[in-house]
Amino acid sequence: MIITRSPLRISLGGGGTDLPSYYRDHTGFLVAAAIDRHVHIVINRTILPEMILKYSQTERVTDVGAIQHPLVREAMRLVGIPADGLEIAAMADIPAGTGLGSSGSFCTALLRGLHALRNGNPSAAELAEQACHIEIDRLREPVGKQDQFIAAVGGVTCFRFHPDGHVEYWPLRASSDTLRRLERNLVLYFTGYTRSASEVLREQDTKTKAADQSMIDNLHFIKDLGLKSKEALEGGDLRAFAELMNVHWRSKKKRSGNMSNSRIDEWYDLGLKHGGLGGKLIGAGGGGFLMFYTEDAEQLTDTMTEAGLQQVPFRFDFEGTRIVSGATPSPALRPAVRRAA
Repeated sequence: MIITRSPLRISLGGGGTDLPSYYRDHTGFLVAAAIDRHVHIVINRTILPEMILKYSQTERVTDVGAIQHPLVREAMRLVGIPADGLEIAAMADIPAGTGLGSSGSFCTALLRGLHALRNGNPSAAELAEQACHIEIDRLREPVGKQDQFIAAVGGVTCFRFHPDGHVEYWPLRASSDTLRRLERNLVLYFTGYTRSASEVLREQDTKTKAADQSMIDNLHFIKDLGLKSKEALEGGDLRAFAELMNVHWRSKKKRSGNMSNSRIDEWYDLGLKHGGLGGKLIGAGGGGFLMFYTEDAEQLTDTMTEAGLQQVPFRFDFEGTRIVSGATPSPALRPAVRRAA
């Protein structure tokens, strides 16, 4: 039996510029952080002449092509695993559709386990690229490369997405004290709304491909905010970072009328009035988690809890996608950091 896990993530600035429709012409940049809320994959060899797949549904198949779950089907095809004598189960700390990058985490965790079945040992970058290939190239989903890479690499990490598809990444150069304060003062509240990220991102993707100038200008501005967020974090100015979160959210809402709703806007305003110095909705938009930066977490949490939102505590995850049982991770399983030139 092999058990793998991948961290979920929060975006700290520049989100949305990781889609191919943008970075192929303009180069993308963002900062993201992996958190200690995970997707777990369990893979077990059995004596049955079929494959049993358990997630929110249960499937029993004898042929890979018959698998209904698209990520599982394409991952098994990519690695070359037959659909017999195998049981795969997926579990997550946070449900899908909540803006924390669950599909990217699912895919990297699954690929790590499938490669382990064949004694394969891809690097973190190779694992992320394979997950991107499945979602973007094979399944034609209008998603970016952020989720797969931050899941595989872990940490608080800067990413640059080059026009040729190459992804450059390096750890945010912030002090240990800044990272501790950032981790302590960022808080997540679940709005109760779930949505498909691809549905929300499709409008952005379509407009960008059509060279819609207002969309492209918006993404240019978001990328600039990502770079400014990096500078604020590396300079230890967390209040400046908090204000950039507010600017980011106001700009992000201009991309689509489906980005927010009246309830989310009310909760956002409420949070800023009761201890939040900055805030935004995590992920593609339309639901999921509100994230605030605060220096008075107790007041903010009391207010948001009274308003009906659930807080989800977290810490940063610096391990990335890994095997937790069933194989001995070698040094090559650890994220290989690519530093900027």
